[in-house]
Amino acid sequence: MTEANTTARAQQLKALHEAPEILSVVNVWDAISARTVAELPETKAIATAGHSIAAAFGYADGTMPLDVALDGVKRIVDAVDHPVTADLDDGYENPAETIRRAIGIGVVGANVEDRLRPFDEAVARVQAIISAATDEGVAFQLNARTDAIARGGDRPVKESIEDAIARGRAFLDAGASLVFVPGAMTREVIEPLVEGLGHGKLSVIGAPGALPAAELQELGVARVSYGPFTQRVALRALRDLASGLYGSGVVPTDTPALN
Repeated sequence: MTEANTTARAQQLKALHEAPEILSVVNVWDAISARTVAELPETKAIATAGHSIAAAFGYADGTMPLDVALDGVKRIVDAVDHPVTADLDDGYENPAETIRRAIGIGVVGANVEDRLRPFDEAVARVQAIISAATDEGVAFQLNARTDAIARGGDRPVKESIEDAIARGRAFLDAGASLVFVPGAMTREVIEPLVEGLGHGKLSVIGAPGALPAAELQELGVARVSYGPFTQRVALRALRDLASGLYGSGVVPTDTPALN
């Protein structure tokens, strides 16, 4: 991909994040899943799922080496014409260098986790990412993830929400585009997060049991993604087909040639 294409796609993703409509991104894990989603007219951007890419390469979530992760992401970037935002775990050892390498293969946005590192350290890593992207001349869209709720443990939910807001505000001040808060599933959690972070600044995951996208938009959420759940649905379909084929089943006659 040319530098001009990367710059243009970054601006596309920025506009989608800033639009009044919620951005729904259906997570993919390889070239063919990316092409399948990209061919839908509703698709505006492509998001990778780190968990799913790791699984495809035989790694547990969070253990995939950076070189493997970037190889998987590059296959997706090369397969589509949409802006690609990548799940890059916690940014690895050197988050600034990780982002430089990601931009180099055409990635224009990323999720990067704080993993509840100490506050100042987490903010410094966000600052390093934004500084690296600025040096590359790309309006990189950092969907800065805080695990304040997901890793909150036994502390009261109110305390976890307050921590997520404090971290999220600091990430936004450091230049992040959105704040991704896994675990924000209900109105009772999402409403104070939107109030604390600002309308159109919260990103959530559409896990099973989550609110519909239209309701999330009404609450002021900017973006919803689906993480590893898209791959799990695909794998369930494969498992169910295999189970049927081991019995008396046959491949359905209406099976589309998507590959």
